[in-house]
Amino acid sequence: MKSRLGLAVLISLVAQPLGAQQIEDARTAFRTGRYDDAITQFSRIVRRQSSSVEAARGLVAALVEVGRYEDAQEAAERFARDNSNSTELSNSLGEVLYLVGDRAGAEQALMRASEAASDSLLARYNLAVLHYESGQIGQAGQGFDGFIDVYNNNSDLSAVELTTVANAVRYLSLHSWELAQDALRAYDEAAAADPGDLRPRVQAGYLLLERYNGTDAQPSFEDVLQVNPNHPRALVGLAHSMRFNGTPGGMEPVQLALEVNPNLVEERVYLAEAYLESEDYERALAEVERALEVNPRSLEALSLLAAIRFLRGDDEFDGTVRRILELNPKYAQLYNTLADVSVRNRQYAKAVEFAQRGVDLDPTSWRGFTLLGINQLRVGSMGAGRENLETAFEGDPHDPWTKNTLDMLDVLDEYPETGTERFALVMDGKELALLSLYFSDLSEEAYDSLSAKYGYRPKTPVRIEVFAYHADFSVRTVGLTGLGALGVSFGPVIAMDSPSAREAGDFNWGSTLWHELAHTVHLGMSNHRVPRWFTEGLAVYEERRARKGWGDDVNPGFLVAYKEDRLYPVSELNNGFMRPTYPEQIGHSYYQASLVFELIDREFGFQSIVDMLDEYANGRSTPEAVQRVLGMDMDRLDGMFDEYMEGRFSGSLEALASLGSGEKPHVSRDDIAREADRHPGNFVAQLAMGSILLEDGKADEAMAYFERAKSLFPEYAGDDSPYWFLAQIYLDRGEREKAASELAALTAINERNYVARMELADVYQALGDSMSAAVALEEALYIYPMAVDLHLRLAELYAGLASWPQAIRERQAVLATNPVDRAEAQYQLAKTYFDSGDMGNARSVILQALEDAPNFREAQELLLAIHARRDGKDGR
Repeated sequence: MKSRLGLAVLISLVAQPLGAQQIEDARTAFRTGRYDDAITQFSRIVRRQSSSVEAARGLVAALVEVGRYEDAQEAAERFARDNSNSTELSNSLGEVLYLVGDRAGAEQALMRASEAASDSLLARYNLAVLHYESGQIGQAGQGFDGFIDVYNNNSDLSAVELTTVANAVRYLSLHSWELAQDALRAYDEAAAADPGDLRPRVQAGYLLLERYNGTDAQPSFEDVLQVNPNHPRALVGLAHSMRFNGTPGGMEPVQLALEVNPNLVEERVYLAEAYLESEDYERALAEVERALEVNPRSLEALSLLAAIRFLRGDDEFDGTVRRILELNPKYAQLYNTLADVSVRNRQYAKAVEFAQRGVDLDPTSWRGFTLLGINQLRVGSMGAGRENLETAFEGDPHDPWTKNTLDMLDVLDEYPETGTERFALVMDGKELALLSLYFSDLSEEAYDSLSAKYGYRPKTPVRIEVFAYHADFSVRTVGLTGLGALGVSFGPVIAMDSPSAREAGDFNWGSTLWHELAHTVHLGMSNHRVPRWFTEGLAVYEERRARKGWGDDVNPGFLVAYKEDRLYPVSELNNGFMRPTYPEQIGHSYYQASLVFELIDREFGFQSIVDMLDEYANGRSTPEAVQRVLGMDMDRLDGMFDEYMEGRFSGSLEALASLGSGEKPHVSRDDIAREADRHPGNFVAQLAMGSILLEDGKADEAMAYFERAKSLFPEYAGDDSPYWFLAQIYLDRGEREKAASELAALTAINERNYVARMELADVYQALGDSMSAAVALEEALYIYPMAVDLHLRLAELYAGLASWPQAIRERQAVLATNPVDRAEAQYQLAKTYFDSGDMGNARSVILQALEDAPNFREAQELLLAIHARRDGKDGR
């Protein structure tokens, strides 16, 4: 009797509705990222009470979060079977079916939910999204608009309902930017209504990214991950915000998200985009295919598939585009994606073509108008570019790329233009007269040299824009400030910093111009298909061939990185530019890539480089080009490059053996002294000891250490190189020939050291070697031509050497600097014309001087001398 009573009580307890605490425990597990626990707990509740809507929805949500979409679908369908075809899980079923690309099934489920389910508001939103993604923009807009009334007419909306309203308004803000603030406010209200619900904060982060606010988006995702470190969409959002903000390490959160949900399409799309940026088409394709296995109708994944097929010249490209437009005839984002990918792969004309298709498809695609306008500017269509950017600005005035570029154009419109036979030079009006003297000659020389070498002549005129402020150049290049580059070539248009945009010695504008013109040639002859590493390395290699000392040179940091296997192999060298793993790797990759061409030129001849560019033009990949031209696979090229490095830098690598991790191994002077004496083959110790002794006034003792350091690493020519210190010691001793030798060795490697070149010119002049002094100053012009003293010195040297064209150029340069005594500068220019025998120009210039200073006696006398010489020559 007693036992039977106990069993009855137990049965009655099981039959009773489960307590709210059990549901809350399962929700807590879900919200904190303990998804397996949440699935277990929700499943237990559903087994005991199959009618529990909250538990069933929680189970489906947890299964979705870990990518178990089939199980989630089955759970939703089972609920309907077990509960007289209840529609309470129809919205959840519709969401799952949408995730796997079953649009028809999703629409049917959502329609059922929207008519009777307790979450019908959410179902109505999901239907509007489905219509939007299917190209039914009008119907979708009506659906989204209805949520504004929902918000305005209800003061007691739940957190889920407020999030749904915000999501709908977020869609509306894609075309009406001013609504974004309303959506953000609704997300904030949702978060306040239920602080435990992470969805509004995640969605707010994505909205902030859409509104170009990566600064606030990243903390939004980080806050979510503090509560739930396994939130897949927050992890992907964090990766997107890190990429937007230029923060390294964005691949790590995506990899974490993949561990939680390997079937989240967003993760695969992010990875595919990252691999496309690195021009690794095979890995990008693999990620896209994984995404399409989950959802064969994912527009984002299909767009990337189209991009990959375009870049590879795949015949299936057009078919993929048709497939996408069949799914959504209004999907302008397809063309924005294709335009973006084209830009990242330097195909700017194709970016214009794709962006134009996008805005033709959707005249409210403000991002499309921005892409169209910016890329029209990149190919030299300045008027059309501005017009489309103004359209974009009217539609979305908060897009920083649009606004910044329009502001930059206001500056550029004030720049006057001058021309040469094959170039249009656009520069600040205060600098044009001076800089055009040098840019004109060097650009024409580079055109002739590179065209002859590669057998390709770029279409002219090539437009060269030279910006007096680096921020303007940065915006011209990427639409934002903060770019670290010096120049960029879009092919028919080159943009770069003016020498005045940086301090003297920061860069060599001559080698930069040559580098960018090399890009113009390489891009043109490869149909803009050359990989980033290839064109950058080859351009640096061409710098070194153009002038003594130009181009990147080796430094200890590069060799240490090589020794520690921190450089990418040649087969993955694009990653060094696109996904650097340490701060200096981009700079190291430029130099490393240039060494690849030293190797190819030495082993296979320069024609092989030209042939590889032709292979790219024909749509070949790098492995294909290497195999066809060099006759080897990429693994063999990687091995050959390692062999080359070991031979090329054998002595220097050995001298850096004791650097270890690259950190400074010594602290005190005594430690350095001991290390230098014990290890005479340690470059760093020898250089450091020499510097210490020099600081102590012991120059004689320091010399031995500097000489030893120089012998250990003869290619090191940094500002603290042994060459520099030895030159200073020799100058102090009055041994000018030896000082000149050290400075000449330094400047033959280091392209940027302005001070060393000026000092070398001083030494040569003191030695009476005017020609060598002029050469040193001429090299200094390519670093910083803005100083009037440099031009005055060169003018006098060239006149003394009777090098009249150069002397005249330098007098013109002095005049172009707008000197205080303009009449004196004009007089000196006229006198140089006179001494060269050019009486016509001498007379014209001296008359200008006399207009400014009528009582200038020397000018009057020169005018008489000009007339006397002309009269004598004419026989009168």
